[in-house]
Amino acid sequence: MGSCSILVGLLLASSFSFSKACPSELLENVDFPGSDIASLQSPSVEHCQQLCTQHPACLFFTFIRSDWTRDNRHFSCFLKSTPSGQPSSQAPLLGVTSGFSLKSCNPDPRPCFSQVFQDVDFLGADYRALFTPDYQECQRVCTQDPGCQFFTFLKGEFTGQNFRFKCHLKFSWSVPRTPIVEKKAGVTSGFAQKAQQTQELDTPCQNQFFANTDIPGSDLEQEKSVSVEHCQVLCSAHPKCTYFSYSSDDFKCHLKNNLNDLAAKPKDGVTSGIPAHFCQLDDTWVKQSYEGVDFRGSDIRFELMDTAELCQSKCDEDPSCQFYAYVDESFSDRAEWRRCFLKRVITMPAPPKVSKLANVVSGFSLRDCRK
Repeated sequence: MGSCSILVGLLLASSFSFSKACPSELLENVDFPGSDIASLQSPSVEHCQQLCTQHPACLFFTFIRSDWTRDNRHFSCFLKSTPSGQPSSQAPLLGVTSGFSLKSCNPDPRPCFSQVFQDVDFLGADYRALFTPDYQECQRVCTQDPGCQFFTFLKGEFTGQNFRFKCHLKFSWSVPRTPIVEKKAGVTSGFAQKAQQTQELDTPCQNQFFANTDIPGSDLEQEKSVSVEHCQVLCSAHPKCTYFSYSSDDFKCHLKNNLNDLAAKPKDGVTSGIPAHFCQLDDTWVKQSYEGVDFRGSDIRFELMDTAELCQSKCDEDPSCQFYAYVDESFSDRAEWRRCFLKRVITMPAPPKVSKLANVVSGFSLRDCRK
């Protein structure tokens, strides 16, 4: 963004104060040049602001709107951070809107996005398609389907006649994932006790695990997980996962997609299993602490604590924290001792690609709007 800006110092200083406890104001046609830490796709500035709020390190952002004319970077959401927590500068720039993370505003962990977007395509992430008479019915189907986070509907005027009235249901992760899990002496990691299960169901699941068994092939996705139960939660959350194999040596959770057969073979150190459907998963894995395991990265901040138990309590108290890592006094680097790292990842609906496309309508599930 910096290359497109004319730096004129700090604009709007009289109308905006960085010291506000909850900086919810949006600055239209104002750029925060530089300081980028990530670039994501977003259909609106409000959605971009929530992405910044859920990102562990983002403090402010600049969003390129649909009326941007300089190039084809429409719908880009640039997440930003500085050591001071404030933009180094502001600059006037048509077609962008800037703002700040709402981390200090006690944000909703599951924000509602009720707006629909005409002539906007949420490209990719499809797991199911069907035909519906209008986009409203497509959105209702998405809302009722537990796996659907957002959708794109092709209207009756769509160029491709054979695809008119097609409703594409799309998935993004709504459960926290630990991007890096590795063995490390002197570190204890774990999860916040709150909001790990997406829903409460009356029927407990009868877990089916196959010890020392691999189901090779049919890989859908590979994630990191700290236990076979954690791997099962990931598989159960993904609408295309039919079974999984978990390797305890390297914490790899292999999600599989094969509706035709389940061909297992013996393999030491691997446990395979089947996802759960419409039953309450065991949450014992959430309550455990994992000694000698580091959940690396995704840090919000760190605080000094005397024990791993106090670190877990601090994570529970912080509405932004999803998981943590605690460094005890047996760790090799003395400078890291007693540090409690609070961590999180984005769990709100996030389309992988947003672009202009005539005669389509895109939007989000309204599941989180029922409050």
